[in-house]
Amino acid sequence: MTAHVTRIELPLERAYFWEKEHDADIFLTQPVNGIARDWTWAQAMDEARRMAAHLIAQNWPTGSRIVILSRNSAWWIMADLAIWMSGHISVPIYTSLPADSVRKLMEHCDPVACFIGPVDSAAPASDSVLSGLPSIRFPNAPPCRAQDWDEIVARQAPLPGQPSRLPSDVATIIYTSGTTASPKGVMHSFTAFAYFAKAVAQSAGENRQRCLSYLPLAHIAERALTETSGIYFGWRIFFSEGLATFLTDLQRSKATVFFSVPRLYTKLRQRVLEKIPQNKLDTLLRVPVLGGVAKKKILDELGLAHVQCASSGSAVLQVDLLLWYRNLGLPLAEGYGTSETGITHAPTGTRSKPGYVGLSAPGVETRIDENHEVLVRSPMNTLGYYKDRDATRALLTDDGFIRTGDLGELDSEGWLKLHGRIKEQFKTSKGKYISPSSIEGMLSINSAVESCIVMGSGLAAPFAIIVLSSEAQARANDAVGRTALEESLEDLLNTTNKRLEHHEQMKFVALVDSKWTVEKGYMTPTMKLKRAALEAYYAPSIETWLAQAKPIIWHHD
Repeated sequence: MTAHVTRIELPLERAYFWEKEHDADIFLTQPVNGIARDWTWAQAMDEARRMAAHLIAQNWPTGSRIVILSRNSAWWIMADLAIWMSGHISVPIYTSLPADSVRKLMEHCDPVACFIGPVDSAAPASDSVLSGLPSIRFPNAPPCRAQDWDEIVARQAPLPGQPSRLPSDVATIIYTSGTTASPKGVMHSFTAFAYFAKAVAQSAGENRQRCLSYLPLAHIAERALTETSGIYFGWRIFFSEGLATFLTDLQRSKATVFFSVPRLYTKLRQRVLEKIPQNKLDTLLRVPVLGGVAKKKILDELGLAHVQCASSGSAVLQVDLLLWYRNLGLPLAEGYGTSETGITHAPTGTRSKPGYVGLSAPGVETRIDENHEVLVRSPMNTLGYYKDRDATRALLTDDGFIRTGDLGELDSEGWLKLHGRIKEQFKTSKGKYISPSSIEGMLSINSAVESCIVMGSGLAAPFAIIVLSSEAQARANDAVGRTALEESLEDLLNTTNKRLEHHEQMKFVALVDSKWTVEKGYMTPTMKLKRAALEAYYAPSIETWLAQAKPIIWHHD
């Protein structure tokens, strides 16, 4: 069935529509200890209404902030609906952040309450972080001092009627991931959510879909793609219990829409190539009937066999990686948006251009300024940074366009192509600017590369630091495997350099054995590298590396 949205309807209006017209349809599917539990629209809205009534009974001022500190779950979505129905503002916080960072964000947004679910460590939900804040524990959360969700909904009568919010009301505060600076609280209105849905529909249509929600709902992309689309178009949203069960959860969902980031698409590709080397895969795919069987089997094993719309965001997706998936039959394309702008660019239906992130979504105006920065204006524009007027003023041009901080170009049809972040650019000693992200993408195509970063500010030429995949690291443990790996990576270096301008060509590659994780402070919760932190850590080693004058350098952290 297709549910057309013909006017600007707000999220709660759409939720009430599904609750009334499709009450028995399944909305949410949550696994707990491997056993999946379903909620129909009627059941989910009943729990949300009961929780909303409980929140209203606390007599907090309208528009109070309520934190959601939890990995994605059915209760996360129901809590968000309850917060909105009760007249308040939801503030999701990344569960992978250390306790000190969570505490700072709590102090900044000054919440009246907190919903707690599963987190990536015990520290974020510790009593010292919550500091006596009234808290409500999701049923799948670890033990903590909080009221139980199930106990509240069991004793509380549901909130009646259809409580509404104004289009201009603040719906949520989404904290930026803090790639280059301290996180900022991005305020979005209920109108923005309506346009999030329009942007997703540009690629996925308005049909009812199935999706797996696993990337953090504390991030704008997952919030727009899964929660908002689920509420607007009646998608069935499945959840994952974590990395250990991810593939099982994905296969259970039979997802028709799948969103991820380049890093995960790279890892899934590596998983395939560890079983079938690329040269064998190429040979297999050239055989008409056998190739079709192989494609289906690979996508089945990845849980992507039913996907009709696959997209990537958060960072530039290399064309080589995109075409690799398309060659398997996965209709992969890129989209674009920022925490401040929402989802502003997407391909249209089945039409896309490799290397481009799409056309402007409904209501979006895009232009490129004289410095090649992408500027965007739409109803999805943030209402501003919470408690930071100076940063809000710096974000906007005089005529209301958001400065995205991304370099890009528009072709004659209006398709947007990105060239990396302005702040990521660095200048060599020869005065030439380097945009590292595209080079990193070229290196990441190799299955031996788990992570990489290109540096070289103030040097004659850039260089790369690579973290090897577990499989490649294992091969390097014996002399024969190590030699073969070195030869392969030197070939990768030479091949990549041939694709680059002379001033972009890398001097060497350093192979390090440390993993770059969120916990170590080298990666954001949205899987973006923290360049400043990595550059500071490896700066003392650069002189030694240069002195070795070798294309491949091994470094023990």
